[in-house]
Amino acid sequence: MISRRDLLSLGALGGAVGLLAPDASGAIDAATKARHPYQPVHTLNGWTLPYRLRDGVKEFHLVAEEFEHEFAPGSRAKCWGYNGSTPGPTIEAVEGDRVRILVTNRLPEATSVHWHGLRLPSGMDGVAGLSQPAIAPGETFAYEFTLQDAGSHFYHPHADEVVQLSFGLMGLFIIHPRDGEPRRIDRDYCLLLANWALHPGTWRPDPSVMTDFNLWTMNSKMFPAIAPMVARTGERVRIRIANLSMHEHPMHLHGVRFQVTGGDGGRWPQAQWLNEVTTLVGVGQVRDIEFEAVAGDWAFHCHKGHHAMNAMGHDIPNFVGANLKGLGKELRAAAPGYMPMGQTGMEEHSKHVNMGMMKGPANTAPMMGGKGPFGSLDMGGMFTVLKVRDDLAADDYRDPGWYPHPAGTVAKRVSSDPDFGQPPRRPA
Repeated sequence: MISRRDLLSLGALGGAVGLLAPDASGAIDAATKARHPYQPVHTLNGWTLPYRLRDGVKEFHLVAEEFEHEFAPGSRAKCWGYNGSTPGPTIEAVEGDRVRILVTNRLPEATSVHWHGLRLPSGMDGVAGLSQPAIAPGETFAYEFTLQDAGSHFYHPHADEVVQLSFGLMGLFIIHPRDGEPRRIDRDYCLLLANWALHPGTWRPDPSVMTDFNLWTMNSKMFPAIAPMVARTGERVRIRIANLSMHEHPMHLHGVRFQVTGGDGGRWPQAQWLNEVTTLVGVGQVRDIEFEAVAGDWAFHCHKGHHAMNAMGHDIPNFVGANLKGLGKELRAAAPGYMPMGQTGMEEHSKHVNMGMMKGPANTAPMMGGKGPFGSLDMGGMFTVLKVRDDLAADDYRDPGWYPHPAGTVAKRVSSDPDFGQPPRRPA
């Protein structure tokens, strides 16, 4: 078996064996660009798997293993993934490439890898017991096939799926067109949607939960830990959205009208592109969206309200409209520091978190707790920000900070009087 340290050290071998990948920041140097006939993808909070060129075959190496993963500050768990991360590293290649993917199993049970959406020989399809023997603990299997179809794909086990997917075994597989893009793409992002059941005070995801999940993630991170996407004004941006959760997700981008240009079956003919601001990504599906970037800070999120929040307590009573002052005093006698919340809504929750006034149960992130330039961001879960700037350099993926709004373009307070003005009312 080969360790991650061995994988990195092999990069010094040189000769006929090349180790090719973007650097950790996502920047691509000129020499690497010359070897890549495509614009490499940028995996939010993730990375791209290097490969070796052996006798014309691109050889990748995945290691299925357990490790500790952080969903957001305060929320960590023992997860399963590939090469120390969930999702595993993005595999990136070109239509027509011959690839060999070594898979080493360091899990306590057998596994396999299915290459979702790829056309390949049946014996390489990765369904344990049907198209191949399962990969036993300690074993390494080799998958080898020629990439027939450009598009956005992913990989995951077809062995004890309920546990292995619930624990984080998944990754993205991007295949670029051999003849280049029919329309230039300046920034190419990819992300994988997933759900988790991590009960407060526990340290492993619960695979027995079927629908009532409490963590909603992009690339196994929940806001505010999800990195922003960035672009230069006028650049053409593509976001590849894959869904390996148990729910469908209506993904909504503010600020632009995008085109839905493809799915897990590849790029659609332009006559079939859809102009949208929200696209539904079903379970096991991929959707590609493209647009020209407009300056500003724009929200990107699932439009199911509870999917844009962190560890919600679904069974907690609703106190909106209740007077909790007397109750709070009595409970503080038994639980010092108790603070009643929720009688006016959940907005006060994020304020108290950001002020350091509230701590939740062990090993769980606040339901809302992001900070924006104008105060608390009452969001979590499947939420991030697209940051577009006029002066962003090509291949610069660093967070540029908050948008400097031009004078007169920010909504502002005109009164603090609740009886301000003469708003019309519905006729009796």
